[in-house]
Amino acid sequence: MFWRRHAPRLETERMVLRLPAHADFTAWTSLRAESRAFLTPWEPIWHADHLTRRSFSNRVYWAARSSRNGTSLPLFLIRRDGVLLGAITLDGIRRGPAQVGTLGYWIGAPFARQGYMREAIGAVVAHAFGPMDLSRIEAACLPENAASRGVLEKSGFKYEGVAQAYLQINGRWRNHVLYSNLRHDRRGRTGAG
Repeated sequence: MFWRRHAPRLETERMVLRLPAHADFTAWTSLRAESRAFLTPWEPIWHADHLTRRSFSNRVYWAARSSRNGTSLPLFLIRRDGVLLGAITLDGIRRGPAQVGTLGYWIGAPFARQGYMREAIGAVVAHAFGPMDLSRIEAACLPENAASRGVLEKSGFKYEGVAQAYLQINGRWRNHVLYSNLRHDRRGRTGAG
């Protein structure tokens, strides 16, 4: 498939979405450190080496490998002036009868509530339903995360229910609300018959 052979690069009005690169280390570390208090309530506990160069290098290698293998699409959000804003990942991509992936994302504190993530989600959804040929994208967030729920709903995701003890967030197993976005031309249809 085309998207597996070429490093993905998605463009929006204000951003380029691309795989992380080793040269992003300083910008990523600075933004994550600056945004730690903002992100901590919504993320798993950071490992002691989370902000180290070695950990970041492993992240870069994983991103390249998983993108090449078609199991994940991990992208950095880079503003047109070169500033790193956050990241978005379409992970757990399953083929066969499912044709589904799970969306996750984070935005740096200085760039929250400026529409960047909605723009990024739109680009990833279009890419997933277009070149990647997926039929369903799933997402989950904490019930009290109004900002995340809002961006999902404004991006065409529909509420599906609650997953009990879905992920460990900030050191505790937490329930999550589940959302999905379906490719409209495939609802109830298959390629067979």
